[in-house]
Amino acid sequence: MKHQSNSTQSIFKLGIYFLVFFVFGCNPGPNQTEDLEQASSEEKPYQLIVETETLHAVSGPSRVEISEDKGTVSLGQGEWIGLDANFEQAGRYRVEILASGQSDDGAVVWIEDYYDNKDQRTYDVTGKINIEPSEDIKAFFVEGSPFNEGLHKIKLHVDKGSVVIDKITFSLMKEHSSSPISLTQNMDGQEWELVWSDEFEGDSIDESKWTFDFGNWGWGNNELQYYTDNRSENARIEDGILVIEARKNDMGQDWTSTRMTTRGKVSFLYGKIEFRAKVPREKGNWAAGWTLGDDYVDEKSWPYSGEIDIMESVGYEVDNETGDGIAHSTVHTPAYYFKINNQISSTIDVKNIAGEFHTYAVEWTPTEIRGYVNGEQYYVYDKTANELEWPFNKPQNIILNLAMGGGWGGAQGMDESVTSQKLLIDYVRVYGKK
Repeated sequence: MKHQSNSTQSIFKLGIYFLVFFVFGCNPGPNQTEDLEQASSEEKPYQLIVETETLHAVSGPSRVEISEDKGTVSLGQGEWIGLDANFEQAGRYRVEILASGQSDDGAVVWIEDYYDNKDQRTYDVTGKINIEPSEDIKAFFVEGSPFNEGLHKIKLHVDKGSVVIDKITFSLMKEHSSSPISLTQNMDGQEWELVWSDEFEGDSIDESKWTFDFGNWGWGNNELQYYTDNRSENARIEDGILVIEARKNDMGQDWTSTRMTTRGKVSFLYGKIEFRAKVPREKGNWAAGWTLGDDYVDEKSWPYSGEIDIMESVGYEVDNETGDGIAHSTVHTPAYYFKINNQISSTIDVKNIAGEFHTYAVEWTPTEIRGYVNGEQYYVYDKTANELEWPFNKPQNIILNLAMGGGWGGAQGMDESVTSQKLLIDYVRVYGKK
């Protein structure tokens, strides 16, 4: 609600300041505390600082304590404050909360973006951030959160404990880049013709074809991994095979892994998209090959951008002895998506999905999307009544990733004995008709 006190209103004046620094390297780092002096002295790119003076709404003014002399806000469990953040550049950001935990075991906070969105969605853009107990204000951060340019009405929520909030700093780590090349495939011919591929035959990943998403902001699903930026421990080519490896207790993170995308390189409209892969088997992993609309910029873009899941596999559905498992194919649109639990999907049992390579594909035409495993069709989506059902008349980017935990991968817990999981990919190919 809005503040009613005149004395309180006087301190809530617009206090958003923009600072531009020299660009520094995008080095991944864990959730951790830093001395305020050290955090302030780092060279940073475009930076947006949101002071508590921009506070315009709170969960309950009788419970939220505002310090006029220090410019801080005190919050307890279940409470939130609303702030405005006006971004000048779209991209992936480091989100740094300057705060101190007031409970003996600290506090847990997270940031909700676009809380005024028309769909009444909840966009979690940081995941859970642990605020350690301290008498001093320190910086706690996550990396890789996506934000579009423009005004964002955000909420800072407290899930656990009590905390004093000083300000929130958003530092640009990588500017958003749409794909400069889009390939539209003809679908009227009789034979398939290869138009784009990566056979992974070189010594290193071809960065003219792939870029890397990075960070540990939870990816909208409370996932555990930090995706690294072309780090060989997490993504490499071995004997003509792309190896995407998730590693436990690595780089100070619970897990590290890789998410590769053609975004910023090339996008595709229609065609057959296929890849040959062997998925991991232990409980807790979530392997995927999929596409996402090129007009995705931040979480508000989805599911309007559209998503085509060519293959998804979760470890708890794989038999540890036989390697047998289940492949999932799904599309997500504004009319049908998993957040409202009406997504349209199909599954197929795959013998030895974790012990052998299998070929996963979709055939995407202007009127339907069909899913295949090893040439066997098991999925079709043909809802085309309007743009809410069919956002698939615009280009999509290909994504390959291996997540750990999260809403689906971790739905039945994690196998605590596992320290590594590998998704192996032989090739990715795109065809049109001739």
